[in-house]
Amino acid sequence: MRRGPVVPGTIRSAMAALHVVFILPFFLPASLRFVLGTARLENVRLSLISQDPLEKLPAELRARLVGHWRVADALNATELIAALRELSQRHGAVDRAIASLEQLQVPLAEAARALGLPGLAPEVAGRFRDKHAMKAAFVAAGIPCARNRLVSSGSQLREFIGEIGLPVVLKPPAGAGARNTLRLDSREQLDAYLRADPPQPQAPMLAEEFLQGEEFSFDSVSIGGRPVWHSISTYRPSPLTVMENPWIQWCVLLPRLVDGPEFAPIRALGPRAIAALGPLTGMTHMEWFRRPDGSIAISEIAARPPGAQFTTLISYAHGTDFYAAWPRVMVFGEFAAGPREFAVGAAYLRGMGSGRIARIDGVQTLREEFGDLIVEAELPQPGALQPQGYEGAGYVIFRHPDTAIVETALRRTVQTIRIHLS
Repeated sequence: MRRGPVVPGTIRSAMAALHVVFILPFFLPASLRFVLGTARLENVRLSLISQDPLEKLPAELRARLVGHWRVADALNATELIAALRELSQRHGAVDRAIASLEQLQVPLAEAARALGLPGLAPEVAGRFRDKHAMKAAFVAAGIPCARNRLVSSGSQLREFIGEIGLPVVLKPPAGAGARNTLRLDSREQLDAYLRADPPQPQAPMLAEEFLQGEEFSFDSVSIGGRPVWHSISTYRPSPLTVMENPWIQWCVLLPRLVDGPEFAPIRALGPRAIAALGPLTGMTHMEWFRRPDGSIAISEIAARPPGAQFTTLISYAHGTDFYAAWPRVMVFGEFAAGPREFAVGAAYLRGMGSGRIARIDGVQTLREEFGDLIVEAELPQPGALQPQGYEGAGYVIFRHPDTAIVETALRRTVQTIRIHLS
């Protein structure tokens, strides 16, 4: 893929190979693309820390490693420190430790500080990870966001609802994506929730005002706290709606043009919101809303590359492999990407309910109508269990210079493809 000019950062590459350790609990295909991107960097010697055994790693990646250390819990900073020390003793001093998963950012930051490695400060990682601390930082910086409160009892939740009204959204303070998030629309739902699983002092929940309007993402790259690149995507419908309705086949659209007046408010506010949490070198994934009155509000930010095929979509839009671009930022503090020459979109395929996939209808029709636009697809296989979660059983990715044509292809996909479960 083509690359644009390099944006240099505060970390400079050297002639001698750097010993980089990638931390990845389990060898999932999407995460392994970041590992491979790191392994292919020039002047890098790569080691891996995981909970999975080395034998489960694809042969191509095994051949590229200089070291591997298995731990019982990759989210435990003490275990990470011990593993990094072992790899340093066996294969040479560790220069960088990186991880692409949100849940790893705090323990990684703690381990890096303990060993004197560069990386996100633990207090900054904590603000990116803890949604309550994040919202407090937003409020202090004057960043518009949902009104919220950390609640550890049913009475605290009722008090908060009494102040702002319904609906409200409940989520774990350190959740990722829309997992374990629910919306309460009525007093009946509130009563049922409090009877079944009320918040507890040992398991508090973040209660938030329900933001209404269009939901978008703002994905960006910063080097030494300086923003150097951004991408904007729109959800159709919102992730929370998708989680609440497991039959919905949803879409993500990356319009080709994101630097016009339509997105001027988030281009101004997005970097301010990131800076409110603290300086970083890396990629962030931000969720934000445009309210019906045109004003915008920040939902939350993660200090990691985006999931749900977003990194793939961004790569197609810019003609740049972001699975390699992200580790280059993390290791060398450098970033390069081509111009945004395409609109790109993904339709996520899901059947209604749960069970095994019996058959798929509409695939041939879709190929006849939009085959030239399809750049990647993962179709559900009959007999396989439909995975739980918002990504569903498969996806289709379209690319074209005209945003309207990609929008049409996405709309026709969710209308045409039908997954039948048994």
